Amino acid sequence: MKKIAFLLAAMSLSWAALAQHSNKEVQEDIARHRAMAEAHEAAAKCLESGKKPAQCTKDLQAACKGLALGKYCGMKHVH
Repeated sequence: MKKIAFLLAAMSLSWAALAQHSNKEVQEDIARHRAMAEAHEAAAKCLESGKKPAQCTKDLQAACKGLALGKYCGMKHVH
């Protein structure tokens, strides 16, 4: 229940933040999200091709340079 409440609060803050941005800023944010999605899709295809995860991560980092925070292009998960 606490997780749901936290998620709803975070979503409310996110929407409030978007409401304060100009249309140009929102469009730039949309473009960044699409570019990150394309980089993650390429990383998935890289792994599917049998390449080593280290190489796919390196490619992902290069594709996401300047797009997202952290070395995982704004996404980190457990292995």
